[in-house]
Amino acid sequence: MDWNLNRINDYLFKWVFGRPENKEILLSFLNSVMSPEGQDELADIALAERELDPEHINDKLSRLDILGKGNDGSIINIEVQIANQYDIDKRTLFYWAKLYQGQLQKGQRYKDLSRTITVNVLNFEFLPDSQRYHSMFSLYEAHTGYRLNRDLEIHFLELSKWKALSIKPKTRLDKWLMYLSNANPQEMEEIAMNEPAIRKALTAEEIFLKQDNERYLYEMREKALLDHISNIEGAKEEGMAEGIAKGRVEGRAEGRAEANKEIALKMLELGMSLSDIVKATGLSEDEIQKLH
Repeated sequence: MDWNLNRINDYLFKWVFGRPENKEILLSFLNSVMSPEGQDELADIALAERELDPEHINDKLSRLDILGKGNDGSIINIEVQIANQYDIDKRTLFYWAKLYQGQLQKGQRYKDLSRTITVNVLNFEFLPDSQRYHSMFSLYEAHTGYRLNRDLEIHFLELSKWKALSIKPKTRLDKWLMYLSNANPQEMEEIAMNEPAIRKALTAEEIFLKQDNERYLYEMREKALLDHISNIEGAKEEGMAEGIAKGRVEGRAEGRAEANKEIALKMLELGMSLSDIVKATGLSEDEIQKLH
């Protein structure tokens, strides 16, 4: 097994988790998210057919998400994000709303709307004020915490937080996060011994690696995603450099203005005329008079 595979490459993620023959893998992962320590919520899931056009594999903005419908009628969307574009909250709500609204056909009633669940797997820290690596958002009353309904359910899995803890996996979710964090083969073999779905995911990877075309598309997608990260980091560094330069310019300008005010005060104390002070400092008469 080539353990250098990036398991959060969204093309590979969709290949492993989003194929009908790998439904057992997806169900195990989703149940670990929705009920990490409890009973499984989903017994089955029907996957929507959403194939990626190979011509768009290099398009860093194309969404390689997984969409399915649970046996309980719930709509479920899973997406991997490797770079922080600082819009994941609004982006998530936008796509969640499209899925929720898109359920109703002409003549249907609002009560026909089903629970809609979004799962975001993030390779960056999204909620710095929270120590939780798994966060779930829904609709709650602000004062009592009463839940309005279960229709809106949004999960964020922050891999960077989980990795930083360096903990031994205890829950099913921990084991899947360990898998997605690209743990080494020995660690994964130990986990897979007691987790059939993870064992099947490792087997799916082996099948994937034997297919030259799939490997090629994976590498093209990896390059596009890495280029995207590089562009984001480059823009961030450029923005910081511009901010520093701007701060220096503004700082120098503010320093000169303060020095001119001090000079003007001294000249006023010496009884010099406003016109002479204006010429010497560049301050306006109003600015000089306000110094009194």
